[in-house]
Amino acid sequence: MTANKAPTAARSGTGLGERAMGRVFLAPSFAFMALIAFFPVLYAIGMSLYRIKGFDQEFVGLGNYLTALSDGGFFNAALNTLIFTVASVSLEFVIGLAFALIMHQAFVGRGLTRAIILVPWVVPTAVAAQVWRYMFDHNPGFVNALLGTEINWLRDPAWSMVGMISADVWKTAPFVALLLLAGLQTIPRDYYEAARVDGCTALQRFWYITLPLLRPSIVVALLFRTVDALRMFDFAYVFAGYSNSLATLSVYAQRYLVAEPELGYANALSTVTFAIVMLVGLGFISRMGRQLVGDAAPRKERA
Repeated sequence: MTANKAPTAARSGTGLGERAMGRVFLAPSFAFMALIAFFPVLYAIGMSLYRIKGFDQEFVGLGNYLTALSDGGFFNAALNTLIFTVASVSLEFVIGLAFALIMHQAFVGRGLTRAIILVPWVVPTAVAAQVWRYMFDHNPGFVNALLGTEINWLRDPAWSMVGMISADVWKTAPFVALLLLAGLQTIPRDYYEAARVDGCTALQRFWYITLPLLRPSIVVALLFRTVDALRMFDFAYVFAGYSNSLATLSVYAQRYLVAEPELGYANALSTVTFAIVMLVGLGFISRMGRQLVGDAAPRKERA
């Protein structure tokens, strides 16, 4: 009795297996993507090592980075970015989840409701920022008239931050809702029917079925929004320009690129911003993504 031989991978005329040939064909595309992705970063890092004034360049090594560490405006921009990111992402997740649960239900006019909820997301960010700035402006007083207040939203840094966060939540919560809705549609209806038969309440079904099975979509939504919020430029610039009171990291770097040209320092600030975004993104993936992969991976049976 002869044993069946395991199938071997087919080989091409060059002697390479299918997987090896696939890598060969994909290599040029990956190399091109890596060049596009990393060349600007490496160029910015190289520029950040110089003090550039007009056409004069002076190599200063890490001098621009040391200047940033002693720059109060940089730390203020970092604090503004942190406050904006934590507040906006938290609110967008809660509101986006509520919208997703509404859009997932079957009711008359569901298609129209979905379209209305997603309208803010398709509005260009610069346009949305200008509209919200006009509404918060003290002269027309639209928001003050609506709330019955006399707040000077654009002059007070704290209230300006509230307005900026409100505008971003209005603009981006539908995007979070769309990602979470896609996750809700992958949850089998049978789980909910079995839970109803067992007498579970709506809150119990949400807590023990919806949230655990929606976790991959939640991770993706929070990752996208956190990284995007850390890079936020539009709303801060439209609301306050280059003012330190509301400047984010991106606005602060842009200030030294355009308004007060110091190209070396601007590239150093951009590099620091990029590093912060990368570290937060990688930390987010390593903490939550590893758990998701571990939960999804099938456990090997012990012999």
